[in-house]
Amino acid sequence: MSNERFESIWDAISDTPAEAENMKLRSALMMALKDHIAAKGLSQAEAAKLFGVTQPRISDLMRGKIDLFGLDTLVNMVAAAGMRVEMNIEKAA
Repeated sequence: MSNERFESIWDAISDTPAEAENMKLRSALMMALKDHIAAKGLSQAEAAKLFGVTQPRISDLMRGKIDLFGLDTLVNMVAAAGMRVEMNIEKAA
């Protein structure tokens, strides 16, 4: 058993640093959308209408099905919700 330490769970389960970064971004966007839905008290049907997707897509979002969402889709959903995405790029440690 390895005692290797990782900065995040995504670093531990991803095959490449690029894949880990992609997963971190998708995860952050998904959490922001879930928080928005909860804060507004939206049903899945209401959230789907607001975000311009189907109710089953919202169900996938709420269940954390990260593999079913690309960055473009999530950014579009965030924008449709009236939120804004900012990106910060830093040199890797």
